[in-house]
Amino acid sequence: MSFINNQNTGSSLLSIHHCLLDCFGPMNWWPGDSALEIMVGAILTQNTNWNNVTKAIKRLKSKDLLNVKSLIKIDEQYLGQLIKSCGYYNLKAKRLKNFISFFYQKYHGSIDLLFNNNNDLFSLRGELLSVNGIGPETADSILLYAGEKPIFVVDAYTRRIFQRHKYISSEDNYEQIQQYFMKNLPMDYKLYNEFHAQIVMLGKKYCKRNNPNCQDCPLSDF
Repeated sequence: MSFINNQNTGSSLLSIHHCLLDCFGPMNWWPGDSALEIMVGAILTQNTNWNNVTKAIKRLKSKDLLNVKSLIKIDEQYLGQLIKSCGYYNLKAKRLKNFISFFYQKYHGSIDLLFNNNNDLFSLRGELLSVNGIGPETADSILLYAGEKPIFVVDAYTRRIFQRHKYISSEDNYEQIQQYFMKNLPMDYKLYNEFHAQIVMLGKKYCKRNNPNCQDCPLSDF
């Protein structure tokens, strides 16, 4: 593990969180009317923006297909056409069908069974990662936002912001970065939820990939 700024502790990370919270206010993530909708959204949002996902979810809802039984039965090619706004729609249709099949076969399509408190968090994470097309970020988004499980989501914004502020190195992988946050923050899904949402907002508004607005960044003092 090659963290650059090892002297930074949980108190520093919490200070950053509080600073962002003061700047942006509560984000109340993840948008969705149900845990299933959140899980579907987590898969569809891979490599696309949320507006495109919203369009796809609205189409599924309009045809009364945003339920496990309908998604199990639906033709994969037809599903792809319905979620076309998301990009890579044929691939995402396949991934969504893979997930729904797992969810239905292993947990009978029951949210309560999937996120039962007796299920070990990391064993469940392993099950999700075994589904073809579900990577760490998607699995953790499902666990955190749909399951309200205390696991920190790492995305491109997290990497960019905390590399620029010298908290992590470009050499650190997903699991190493995740461990850094989880070891230095209280194990609280509400905190992880809100912190990740604040990080995304910072990345979109200030810490952009090109031409970042460092002068006005809320974290300029950090």
